[in-house]
Amino acid sequence: MNRPRFGQLVLASQSPRRRKLLEQLGAEMGLQVQVLPPEPHEDAESLETVEPGEAPLDYVTRVTQRKAQAGWQRMCRWVGDRSLSLLPVLVSDTTVALGQQILGKPGSAGEAKAMLRSLSGQVHQVHTAVGLAVPSHGQSPDTVDSAFQYLAVVSSSEVKFGELTDDWIDWVVATGEPMDKAGAYAIQGHAASVIEWVRGSPSGVMGLPLFETRALLLKNL
Repeated sequence: MNRPRFGQLVLASQSPRRRKLLEQLGAEMGLQVQVLPPEPHEDAESLETVEPGEAPLDYVTRVTQRKAQAGWQRMCRWVGDRSLSLLPVLVSDTTVALGQQILGKPGSAGEAKAMLRSLSGQVHQVHTAVGLAVPSHGQSPDTVDSAFQYLAVVSSSEVKFGELTDDWIDWVVATGEPMDKAGAYAIQGHAASVIEWVRGSPSGVMGLPLFETRALLLKNL
């Protein structure tokens, strides 16, 4: 396997799931992963605001591109402070959708319970977009507006939940696990025991589709 031109890759995310998946892929490809979560002054949640009438695929594509721009600027500040070279930046966003209804991160325990009830016995969609910002030839980190080439892929999967009882929903919400998860669940968490089947990318449902991400990196790094 050809080694990438860049020996390092920046992950602009605070998700431990994405970090673990990307580090797994980086070990295979000879890429060291540097994690740059949002800085204190950044309002990361504002990037995920849904626009009125926005379709799930349009939403996840737009949010990922905005995350890439923010992550690129963060990386430019980081390498500029250390007189380092610009590095590729990878971002990702996962959206859970029931038809055209976007199910984001619940804002309360009541909202988490309502989301899980809506998914009970249903097939829903999970769309994960991966964005990659690659330094343009000859650019330097002297300005946060240094040019980059933006590339992206989207992985879409279907997930079927079994019937969820109120007791189970109350219990899992009480654990706190659903509160920072799109759709109020994590496939690698307690929801694993109530998912009947997955059609698509299990790692994509986790937050980073490894097959698509690997192809993206091999082609562009």
